[in-house]
Amino acid sequence: MKRVMYLAALSVVVLSCNKTNKTEQTVVESEQQTEEVVDAGATLQKGSDFDINSLTVSEADLGVFPFLTLPKGLRTVNPLQKKYDICFFPINGVMTSFEGRLYKANITAEDGEEFSQRYFEKSLEEYLVSVGAIKIFDGEITKEAYERYTKQDPNKGDQGDMGYADQQIRCYVIRSKDQGNIYIQFTANNAGGTLNILQEEAFKQTITKVSADDIQRDLNDKGKSILYIQFDLDKSDITADGDESVRQITTVLKRDPSLKIAIEGHTDNTGNAAHNKELSKNRAHAVMQSLIAQGIEKTRLSAKGFGADKPLVANDSEGNKAKNRRVELVKIK
Repeated sequence: MKRVMYLAALSVVVLSCNKTNKTEQTVVESEQQTEEVVDAGATLQKGSDFDINSLTVSEADLGVFPFLTLPKGLRTVNPLQKKYDICFFPINGVMTSFEGRLYKANITAEDGEEFSQRYFEKSLEEYLVSVGAIKIFDGEITKEAYERYTKQDPNKGDQGDMGYADQQIRCYVIRSKDQGNIYIQFTANNAGGTLNILQEEAFKQTITKVSADDIQRDLNDKGKSILYIQFDLDKSDITADGDESVRQITTVLKRDPSLKIAIEGHTDNTGNAAHNKELSKNRAHAVMQSLIAQGIEKTRLSAKGFGADKPLVANDSEGNKAKNRRVELVKIK
């Protein structure tokens, strides 16, 4: 009887020990799994470790820019699309500039529908993962990060803008075999979403020196040639670069001794109108005097200033104002 009781007690102790060992093993395995998940997440979001060349290359067929459609039932509102521009993406929370082909859009629901933040985010995330995109950031932009970059962003406040303080942003990168590096970021709430896509590209310089051939072709085909001759600021003194343009005009006039031109000066609408008209007249005369000094007869030339009276485009941006500060050569028949 005592032997039976002893064996029973021993069995209880063994079972208890086995149970304890299994419980401890389960806890250890669970802790190891948790550590693995945390480590993986931290690695993906460490901006200091981000290196585009270390990412796996995606061989997925992405289609054409901007590479994805919107989820069914959603639409854009006047998206911003530029062949080349700058956009800032959060690398470890630091808004970092990348350049290339750009797409930025505000996203809303179709008429009569309610926008779902969850539907928008889940649709994008699942699709991006399916084509080999890697999440590099998922978090908030700090006030300091916003203030550091905001004045550098030429598209701040335009369609599809994001990157404001305390805004939650998710950012993915696709290192595509055929399309190069593609950056995608989006944010949303229950009112709507915002989506940015940039296909990274190197800048290609398209400005070339104006040549006599260009001027002659424009005069023959259009009857006028538009030049951006360099002058000293708010003066009629021609700079060294401007002298080169004048030499090209001289070449055209010497090629065709019968050619006569009117030299017309133009400004933007900044400042006093009377001053601008006088400045444009003096600049046109400066070009004419330089041509005469290079052997062109005065009888073949005339000069007049129009100030801001004849703009090429509206003076509503610095870029457009620069286009209006010009000299036009008009062929006299």
